[in-house]
Amino acid sequence: MQRLYDFLRRHPTGVDTFWAVLLFGISVASVAIQPEGGRADGQGTGSEAVIVPILVLLCLVIALRRRMPEKMLLLAIGIGLAQLVLDVATTPADFAFLVIVYTVAATGARWASRLALGAGLCAAPLSQLRWPEQEATVLSNIALIIFLSVPFALAWVLGDSIRTRRAYYEQLEERATRLEKEREAQAKVAVAAERARIARELHDVVAHNVSVMVVQADGAAYVLDAAPDQAKKALETISSTGRQALAEMRRLLGVLRTGEHQETGEYVPQPDVEQIDDLVEQCRSSGLPVDFKVEGTPRPLPSGVELTAYRIVQEALTNTRKHGGPNAGASVRLVYFDDGLGLLVEDDGKGAPHELYEDGGADGQGHGLIGMRERVGMVGGTLDAGPRPGGGFRISALLPLKPAH
Repeated sequence: MQRLYDFLRRHPTGVDTFWAVLLFGISVASVAIQPEGGRADGQGTGSEAVIVPILVLLCLVIALRRRMPEKMLLLAIGIGLAQLVLDVATTPADFAFLVIVYTVAATGARWASRLALGAGLCAAPLSQLRWPEQEATVLSNIALIIFLSVPFALAWVLGDSIRTRRAYYEQLEERATRLEKEREAQAKVAVAAERARIARELHDVVAHNVSVMVVQADGAAYVLDAAPDQAKKALETISSTGRQALAEMRRLLGVLRTGEHQETGEYVPQPDVEQIDDLVEQCRSSGLPVDFKVEGTPRPLPSGVELTAYRIVQEALTNTRKHGGPNAGASVRLVYFDDGLGLLVEDDGKGAPHELYEDGGADGQGHGLIGMRERVGMVGGTLDAGPRPGGGFRISALLPLKPAH
């Protein structure tokens, strides 16, 4: 049954042609059994030479109604007028008028739908005027006109409701398709943003850890003969720092390779402000004196704020190690406000020109302060960075607890 139904849906004109042929056969049989000279009640005296073409054309309306509804409506109206003029009374083939009214109301143009309704409502009155019932009163004629007009009105209402429902379903499908495309676009944007974030994380990891390893390697080479113990300690620091960097890089690159979310909803481990102390200790062990102080009452912060604070301190200390010179020292201040978190990182080294940090970045590739400002902007904060009047460099950031609107 499903195959038959699908076949009929794929061949609507064939189905309509079948019903047209059937209606033609019924109409011909109905005309053949009528007495010569017209119907027994005296309605219609058309000859076979006129009746047969009219029957054929009415059945043609049925066969082509879905392929060209507007043209078939005009053809049906012309045939109806020809029946009135040539005195060809109604036959079963006139059922085509009901069918074309329904079809045009359901699928035709709006002007054709309105024309079909008007023509359908005029059909019964014109038929009664052309072939009035013998010995019928005025009230009975009016009642008969109303009775014959109701099928045309119902056919038009049914077709128009089908049009409305079809338009509603098409609108729902269009909306669903649009929403699906928007979801796909949003997903692509989210993936691109997440990959950009991972790239920033990767830069921070590599820049910091490689900087520590280079400093330690230089120190180990310098004291290798004079102080083997210090050289050994530096090599151990290089080893642990390298393992830590490799572990973070594997997780970051693993996310980029698979592109899949983790069950926790996060792509990579998120450092927080509590790990700044470990970061400072790592810098101290690499030979960079760092003074670290926390002011205010520590409390839980949004993960984005904590990650931003950690990366800013990490980037600032990496810049100090690279550009501060051999005797540089740094200080880190972490201040808890009621409505935000303040960061102040300063160094007293010889420093690098301000343009280097702005244009070349911490790594000479434009990812230093530019990356910091991107991170701070993502959480709605502010960043102030530049050379200190007495030498060195200063980075100050204020991270609000609520994103700016």
